[in-house]
Amino acid sequence: QVQLVESGGGLVQPGGSLRLSCTASGFTFDYQAIGWFRQAPGKEREGVSCIVTADGSTYYAHSVRGRFTISRDNAKNTVYLQMNSLKPEDTAVYYCALGFSRNPLRVVPTNDHWYDYWGQGTQVTVSS
Repeated sequence: QVQLVESGGGLVQPGGSLRLSCTASGFTFDYQAIGWFRQAPGKEREGVSCIVTADGSTYYAHSVRGRFTISRDNAKNTVYLQMNSLKPEDTAVYYCALGFSRNPLRVVPTNDHWYDYWGQGTQVTVSS
């Protein structure tokens, strides 16, 4: 049974930092990607950053490029999202998601429909 456990959300002032973690368990597939998505009240879910765990290829949404960094520790089956220079518009529930492929991934999947397994979400609030 695949499980994703997120942690690291919270309340932070504008300009501050947070690090989100997503630990996956219960799978044996060789090729996968993990993505971070977020949803603010009244808005659609949007992709923030995604990573192919085999080769470290990454994707960043334009709105977070240069401020957020995604990384992975394959030994721990954990993906991190380091968020710096946070802005009030980053406030949302952040979800990590996991998807699998039978073949090596040549591009980073960015569409949320590609991902089959989702964490419970963690709230990030940026406010003074």
